Amino acid sequence: MPAAPHIGLDLLYLAPGDTGGMETYARALVPLLPDAMPDARFTVFAGRELAQEWRAAPWDPRIRLVALPVSSATRIVRTAAQQTVVAGAALRARVDLLHSLGNIAPLAGVPRRVVTVHDVIFLRHPETTSGFLTAGIKALVPAVVRRATRIVADSEATASDLDTLLGVSRSKIDVVPLGPGAPSSVAPMAEAELRASLGLGELPLVLSVSARRPHKNLARLIEAMALVPGAALVLPGYPSPFDDELRELAAAAGVADRVHLCSWVGDAELEGLYRSATCLAFPSLAEGFGLPVLEAMVRSLPVACSAVSALPEVAGDAALLFDPHSTEAIAGAVRTLLEDGALRSRLVQRGLVQAARFSWERTARDTVASYRRTLAGA
Repeated sequence: MPAAPHIGLDLLYLAPGDTGGMETYARALVPLLPDAMPDARFTVFAGRELAQEWRAAPWDPRIRLVALPVSSATRIVRTAAQQTVVAGAALRARVDLLHSLGNIAPLAGVPRRVVTVHDVIFLRHPETTSGFLTAGIKALVPAVVRRATRIVADSEATASDLDTLLGVSRSKIDVVPLGPGAPSSVAPMAEAELRASLGLGELPLVLSVSARRPHKNLARLIEAMALVPGAALVLPGYPSPFDDELRELAAAAGVADRVHLCSWVGDAELEGLYRSATCLAFPSLAEGFGLPVLEAMVRSLPVACSAVSALPEVAGDAALLFDPHSTEAIAGAVRTLLEDGALRSRLVQRGLVQAARFSWERTARDTVASYRRTLAGA
């Protein structure tokens, strides 16, 4: 092994602005890796969209860019391209280790391969993706994790799922918690302007930052709002095939005027929502980690979230936990936070302490530890 190991970073999955928490993960982690592993050199393999951005504003000038002739905008295309284009590019670049950061990795090529598996929600909740795509992922991911040298998992919950659902030995898995979400990079939009811009009215706001997919359990949260009078629910996020169903559900529950399915919002608007809301409600049925919980805590917003999957690991004692399968339990937790100012204050203080336990610097150090185990053949 050369004195300066060459680490390849497979970011073909990253379509800027369209990859959710996995994009937050890459943008926060990758620029910290050269300092966490100063004896190594790094090369990023990126699709057309990210490569164009990188040329204009490199994440770190010490990291070399290899632009791939593939668009990252279509999941099926980029997943197929990883098996050929990424694998070939990594071999030509003579990397000693290839780290694929987005659940899918080449099945062959560079002998030492690390893959970050954020979750296996496609197994627990296959309804969240199309039938063809789910079938492909179900066939590919077991082979990816079997052939990878090591696996990085965001949480103990994901590590446990890899063990129980895919038979991956725990000795092959490195649990590397994420940092406290996306940083606050812009000034929040003023509350009055925000409410007027998004048509939110004057009621107290319950915020839920979440992709609008079935496993996020937003249907039950909307139903719960019928038991939470005097408050409005705000659901920012990209449009999804399930939006009409959620709107119909809100109408049937009699809360259509208090449920706001906002489309994509800008950074200033999202910061404004975190600052203007009374609480965050996060009713997800399955999470690999749960970045919005920490993002809310960092911003002094009290949290009520599910007591399942990775969320108790992330929330600790700093959130009001509820059974996400119970509409009444969700409503009770939200009502409690809306009505109990003293509890909100306590949770805000606990949340700041809990969020401080997570850092992207730690994520980088633990990721590098996984690289070193891989390079050493552990």
